[in-house]
Amino acid sequence: RERAEGVRFSIPPAEEFLALLPFALTAAQRRAMEEVAVDTASGAPMNRLVQGDVGSGKTMVAAYGAWLAAKNGGQCALMAPTELLAEQHFRSLAPLLGRAGVRVGLLTASGQGKARKGLYAALAAGEEGLVVGTHALLSEGVTFSNLALAITDEQHRFGVRQRGMLAEKAVNPHLLVMSATPIPRTLGLLLYGDLDISILDE
Repeated sequence: RERAEGVRFSIPPAEEFLALLPFALTAAQRRAMEEVAVDTASGAPMNRLVQGDVGSGKTMVAAYGAWLAAKNGGQCALMAPTELLAEQHFRSLAPLLGRAGVRVGLLTASGQGKARKGLYAALAAGEEGLVVGTHALLSEGVTFSNLALAITDEQHRFGVRQRGMLAEKAVNPHLLVMSATPIPRTLGLLLYGDLDISILDE
């Protein structure tokens, strides 16, 4: 993947994103955002793990990535292991990114009927900037107009094949995985040797 050609993002001033937030970010969050910006502007696909305790602000780093993708005309998918977690992400991200004009959809196994078909159509047409969901995102009916960033939350709860299936919804999208499981750095390098690591330690 490092030798592959990825989507090269142009990076708007971070202050534009920060203006959407009703709170100040920690230095660790700002550092992780900068690392995401550098990766996505490099021309190679990003492969980054954001590791931090519950409450350390991983979701805001993901929100920044989704905002960057939207600013560059791309879409973002965020896959969570449970419907409850997917709904929590949706409730926090939809109003935040909505202020930037980014439409956010929710796709879970329990969603049925016209609403699901409408979301499928909106994703295929590029009208949804971010879709948050469970493994339902991997179903054959989900197609994207331009998936630029794939995010997996609590990534150890998914198999390697499941994570790969999300990335296969596009050609060399940027990948961001998040985990609250604390791991020593040396073990992290062994487990995630294919990933650059951002640590939220505040």
